[in-house]
Amino acid sequence: MIQNHAIAEEETYAHSITPQNSLFDLRLKEIWQYRDLLILFVRRDFVAKYKQTVLGPIWFFIQPIFQTTVMAIVFGGMAGLSTDGIPPILFYLAGVTAWNYFSNCLRATSNTFTANAGLFGKVYFPRAVTPLSIVISNLIQFGIGLSLFLVQYAFFILTGTKLYPNSVLLLVPLLIVIMGFMGLGIGMLVSAMTTRYRDLQYLVEFGVQLLMYATPVIIPLSAIPSKYQPIMFANPMTGVIETFKYGFFGTGTFSWGLLGYSAGFTVMVFLVGLAVFNKTEKNFMDTV
Repeated sequence: MIQNHAIAEEETYAHSITPQNSLFDLRLKEIWQYRDLLILFVRRDFVAKYKQTVLGPIWFFIQPIFQTTVMAIVFGGMAGLSTDGIPPILFYLAGVTAWNYFSNCLRATSNTFTANAGLFGKVYFPRAVTPLSIVISNLIQFGIGLSLFLVQYAFFILTGTKLYPNSVLLLVPLLIVIMGFMGLGIGMLVSAMTTRYRDLQYLVEFGVQLLMYATPVIIPLSAIPSKYQPIMFANPMTGVIETFKYGFFGTGTFSWGLLGYSAGFTVMVFLVGLAVFNKTEKNFMDTV
């Protein structure tokens, strides 16, 4: 009886760690089992970002305000670029709010393996928890930025500015999902490659800054010369930014085809990024 009881106890508490079988397996059930760790990582990413700074969380408001002010002065004032009749501050803040969520997710997830090599080498947990926590923590920051934008939006409406919000606003949750998973997919792909080629970390930082100028963050599609519009259309973030602005302002370009391209690109890059990420996590400790 004692022997049978010991065997039963061993079967109850045994946990088998098996290799990843499918390249496209996100292991959602296992991630749910480690949800406490996911929450812990989210808290760590959010709190540690401006830890030991004088202003602390206020930086979450200061950063988009500074970005928007500089854009309004340089591009709206000095360069005189069109904003489709929208107040420059509001136009640029809308673009910055959406763009920062995507770019922050991409930047932070692109060095998942190199930044967490010490942790990954000591203890087992689903590696996808780390990039997912980054996307969620940046979602909180996006919520702060969106609240700042909505305050400015309400202020301009109350002061008599003609804005035309419409039913496209219902697509904002979809846009958030697209931005998050696009940044996650590209980030996981780059993260897997940086275990061998560290130069990609610098390329991502530089490339994200340049990519912003190929999106309608600074200038609307309507003001882009026709010969350069194909470049903007090729950018999968163009449909997201334009849809976001169109929903709030009622001006600009809204196209189901453009938004569908963004969604399709997101699905494709996420699946590719997930497959490469899962393949790399099996032996990345040999190269990192």
